[in-house]
Amino acid sequence: MGRRRVIDRDAVLDAAERVVSRNGAARLTLDAVAAEAGISKASVLYDYKTKQMLIKAVIERRVLAEDARIQACIDRLGPVADAAIRGRIAATARAIPDEDRTVAISLCATLAHDAELRQPIQKLYRERIDEVLTTSSHPRGAMLAFLAAEAMVLMELFGLHAWPEAERARLAAEIAWLVDQRPADPGEAAVMA
Repeated sequence: MGRRRVIDRDAVLDAAERVVSRNGAARLTLDAVAAEAGISKASVLYDYKTKQMLIKAVIERRVLAEDARIQACIDRLGPVADAAIRGRIAATARAIPDEDRTVAISLCATLAHDAELRQPIQKLYRERIDEVLTTSSHPRGAMLAFLAAEAMVLMELFGLHAWPEAERARLAAEIAWLVDQRPADPGEAAVMA
């Protein structure tokens, strides 16, 4: 029987996020993560053979955390029409924690240069868009709401703009209005004019 594993993977990923937040993803090394976690480099290598694998694990964990945050908002709504998009909008009304923003900004440049690292996020967006389109009463209005909510979150996540709490809540309510809208097809609008 092999030796029992005592290194907590979450502790390693927590350490990696702290290193990324402090030094940036470009300066993330397995040595730095091991030192931050208080473990040997061999322990980090056991689970994450390369820096890229470690960064991918951080991204995947962030994606799962964001999905859990949105699902909690959906669950709080209870059984309502268009729950998937309305839950996402409700999540938009909440401020993004500073540590999430710091990690996202630090990982952004790495994502821009590595198609493999973008895959978990691309998969997430494919699933979110499909869910909005297939579960909404008015898919086009819901898609516009989804795009507006995502733009608002991404602007804040990447430090481009910080929404005051009252304005964030107001914008989320106005975005929710879009869910019930039925935008005209641009071709139909031209014929009607």
